[in-house]
Amino acid sequence: MKLLYKVNDLPPSGVTLLLALQHMLASIGGIVTVPLIVGGALGLPADELVTLISASLFVSGVATIVQCMGVGPVGIRLPVVMGTSFAFPGACIAIGTSGGVATIMGAALVGSFMVIIASFYMDFIRKLFPTLVSGVVVTLIGLTILPVAMGWIGDAPAGHPEFASLPKVFLSVISLMVVIGVSIFCKGAIAASAIAISLGVGYIVALMMGMVDMSHIAEAAWFSAPSPLMYGLTFSLPAIISMTLVYVVVVAEATGDFMALGSNCHVPVDGKDLRRGLLGDGLGCSFGAIFTALPVASFSQNVGIVGISGVASRYVVAVTGILLIAGGLFPKFAALAVTVPKPVLGGVGFVMFGMIAYAGIRMLVKTADSRRNAIIICVGLSSGMAVTVEPNLLQHFPEQLKMLLHSGITTGTLVTVALNLILPKSKKSKAAEDDAADVTAKSILTKPDKKMS
Repeated sequence: MKLLYKVNDLPPSGVTLLLALQHMLASIGGIVTVPLIVGGALGLPADELVTLISASLFVSGVATIVQCMGVGPVGIRLPVVMGTSFAFPGACIAIGTSGGVATIMGAALVGSFMVIIASFYMDFIRKLFPTLVSGVVVTLIGLTILPVAMGWIGDAPAGHPEFASLPKVFLSVISLMVVIGVSIFCKGAIAASAIAISLGVGYIVALMMGMVDMSHIAEAAWFSAPSPLMYGLTFSLPAIISMTLVYVVVVAEATGDFMALGSNCHVPVDGKDLRRGLLGDGLGCSFGAIFTALPVASFSQNVGIVGISGVASRYVVAVTGILLIAGGLFPKFAALAVTVPKPVLGGVGFVMFGMIAYAGIRMLVKTADSRRNAIIICVGLSSGMAVTVEPNLLQHFPEQLKMLLHSGITTGTLVTVALNLILPKSKKSKAAEDDAADVTAKSILTKPDKKMS
């Protein structure tokens, strides 16, 4: 798809703000939900819960700006939205139940060093991710997070009578149809703003249906300053090991996100780029632990927005970072975005997450058509989807191994990388793969106009 704005393009200020706002609206629900889940499970009082949410927004905004604009060797210089990751709640709750928030922050700080160390070996790690493996990983990112969109549409615990009630489904369908209509029948900045327009239309319809809860705005404070080391830091070896295993998952997911984003932005992503991106991830988590925020990671849904909108400008997403910081400092501003009903997000989520899977499928199409590659793709995708669809497959595994493999992205990645290394390549197959890689580089990852700085 032709890009409306390339990585180093700066759209007009009004357009930039609108495009940045749609990235924020797509991500803020996730950023707020993770501390809500963890804080609620730990029984934190309301004022501490608000502080945890504000800190997460603030740190997510800072990390987003660093990834987009770069600071020396840190930051991939692509339109990456950073936010509190859904990979961490399970480990955080387990650690916090026995050791409190201070132990969570201590484990997050030490664990982030693993990501920082891993970033210096990205040239080697990149070799483990040829087009064949990358395509499987990116496809899995899109497919395995589809349940998030389904949960948004349901907007209630599974099995609850109100889960996916007809008004919620209707609202999500309206949002989905607006995204499709604007993307197909409009052009330029209007088409690029399909997500924001859909969220706006869905919000208005939800207001008319009485499905918008305004209590969050009334309850939110006007200003909230960051509170570094609010709980202090406590270091526990078992907690650090548990958290480090989750960071392994984040490294795998971030690698896939960065490669998918490079594909959507028509920018080649090499080992050096991945090193800068992962260094930004690791330092962002270190910064978060100091400022009493849960660990951050790249947001896959925003990768999908780039693919849908054709807007690859890193300046747009840097403004999203500014909006997230504002949300952290001024909770009423963040509360307004949080009032967007989840079924509205679910409707656009179908397109956003599907677009990520489509980017992975495009990569797989460009690989050599051989029996060996077909086996690797099928087993890799099936492994990732198996633990996603039926998590109980891992119920008899050791607890630490379950924590590592519960993510379909991680399981599929490990299986695909292993098979690609183990299964022999014929000379003919290897030559065909090299030719396919050349075609992929030319047709999918076109050379940027300017060197990113």
